[in-house]
Amino acid sequence: MRSAPALADVARVAQRLAVLLDAGVAPSAAWQFVADSDSRSAAPSISEHVARAAEPAGIADAIGAAALGRPAAESRAWRGLAAAWQVATTAGAPLASALREYARSLRELADAERDVEVALASPRATARVVLALPAIGVLFGALMGFGTLEVLFATPLGWACLAIGGALMFAARAWNWRLMKSARPVDSTPGLSCELLAIAMGGGASLDRARASADAATVRFGLVAADGGRADAAIRLATRAGVPVAELLRAEAEELRRDARSEAQRGAAALSVRLMLPLGLCVLPAFLVLGVAPLVAAVVTSVLDGLT
Repeated sequence: MRSAPALADVARVAQRLAVLLDAGVAPSAAWQFVADSDSRSAAPSISEHVARAAEPAGIADAIGAAALGRPAAESRAWRGLAAAWQVATTAGAPLASALREYARSLRELADAERDVEVALASPRATARVVLALPAIGVLFGALMGFGTLEVLFATPLGWACLAIGGALMFAARAWNWRLMKSARPVDSTPGLSCELLAIAMGGGASLDRARASADAATVRFGLVAADGGRADAAIRLATRAGVPVAELLRAEAEELRRDARSEAQRGAAALSVRLMLPLGLCVLPAFLVLGVAPLVAAVVTSVLDGLT
């Protein structure tokens, strides 16, 4: 499933909320305004559900509950918004700036998803064409009048060809599916832990309290926010240099998203080469078994019948 439109929807909601909150609109009212103004995708139903939350403290839970049952990427985006809302509320950080930063990160992720979709378009089309080769071979033989269909469906040799060729085609499809899946980004929320820490520290919380708040929100909404120790490295650097930790954490989050985007693009580019493996080991043998072998058998049979 293409997740870029869903990420863009969540980013649009977060950006509109940030503007409304900056203007002094109450959180529940801001959600209601967003629900009334947006009629696209899943945003209205989720926004309407959240708008019914009585207090700002319950909005994060309402977002998380509304995200249940959504497609995986969309659900993670909404749950990330819920985590950002909870951390900002708990730490006393400005909600508007937190939502604005989260919207920016979602737009970057949506751009990365679009890049991957574009890069995967050519390998995906190649895989579809290649997987059709055995069927084309069978139809070509039938149209030429060689009786390949009769050989395939009415003789023991044809049954054996169907069994072997079918198994090869099934293996090729499964292999292609796994290759396509492996080219997709693994982490759909890169930089989230750094972003949540930056939000928490933006409210003036100590490092320990900020980390506890970010970890609690991550666990509460079922998010995976691994950063490979990049957040700790940014905190140590900021402490030694005496610079604002939140700014370094946001820069680190942006770098993590950029790394994830580059990795996804590399994986998509390498996919066109990897697709040659199922082509050579499964599809071409299946073409020979289903298209060439029955054709040869039909020609030999017709020649022998003519001699007798």
